[in-house]
Amino acid sequence: MKSAVVTGANGFIGRALTKELLQQGVRVLAVTRIHNDTEESPNLIPVTLDLAELSRLPELTEERWDVFYHLAWSGTSGEGRKDVNRQLFNVEATVEAVQVAKLLGCSRFIGAGSIMEQEMLAASAEPQIRPGKGYIYSAAKLAAHQMSRCAAAELEIEHIWAVITNVYGEGEYSPRLLNSTLRKIIRDEELNFTAATQNYDFLHIDDAVRAMRLLGERGVPFSAYTIGSGKVRPLRDFIQELCLTVAPHKTPVFGKVSFEGGSLSANAFDTTPLHTDTGFIPEISFREGVERTMKWIQESME
Repeated sequence: MKSAVVTGANGFIGRALTKELLQQGVRVLAVTRIHNDTEESPNLIPVTLDLAELSRLPELTEERWDVFYHLAWSGTSGEGRKDVNRQLFNVEATVEAVQVAKLLGCSRFIGAGSIMEQEMLAASAEPQIRPGKGYIYSAAKLAAHQMSRCAAAELEIEHIWAVITNVYGEGEYSPRLLNSTLRKIIRDEELNFTAATQNYDFLHIDDAVRAMRLLGERGVPFSAYTIGSGKVRPLRDFIQELCLTVAPHKTPVFGKVSFEGGSLSANAFDTTPLHTDTGFIPEISFREGVERTMKWIQESME
């Protein structure tokens, strides 16, 4: 892989992936919704383009590119996950991204999926279950996965789907669990959670983008890979370790917040194919990752 396109290059994962690729000498066409000036490199070509205008991308570059990483997605947290029109737009945009990748000369398309696809499948298999609106995001990711796969097969472009578990680390601003918990600790707020018995896996951002890079280099076409540490535990265990690491004086309270979801089996988080096909092995432990993330948040709040 000598060159790559990255959509959503100013997002949490996209920004880190762009940096990882540049460090490995890969030329990057970084597509962002707003101007991104965080990276400086002769190998970086920034393009400001809204996701709705993605079809214009071939007009903005005369170069041919090797791999297309599609990370751009609207409504990844909060109420945006429940917005039907917004999520349907993301599905259409993902299929369009495959078509754009083909026009740019890419031989490989890598989409960013979510472990919540597995949650959607598990929920739909349960009789009489009434899934909440939060599953709209999960269903959209699942639809984008399968529809982009079909589009890639028809256009004869390799398709790989990265099923992301729970990525955290420096550079994240979204109100997701680990990030928001660390900020609550800094503000000395109460730490209230669900029973937190569901299975979870966390992966530091540096490891996550290294795995994504390896998929571009070694992933098997038309495969889906779980991007995680492979060390699945109940969420409660992770929360307790987090507190012991950065706030031993804080006591997390479990069972105070209601939880309507289910728990995936450990098999849903299996990273064996990722290791077998790419050689990926996580390098950053959860404890080290939490320490690094907490330090970054504290410095960014100063």
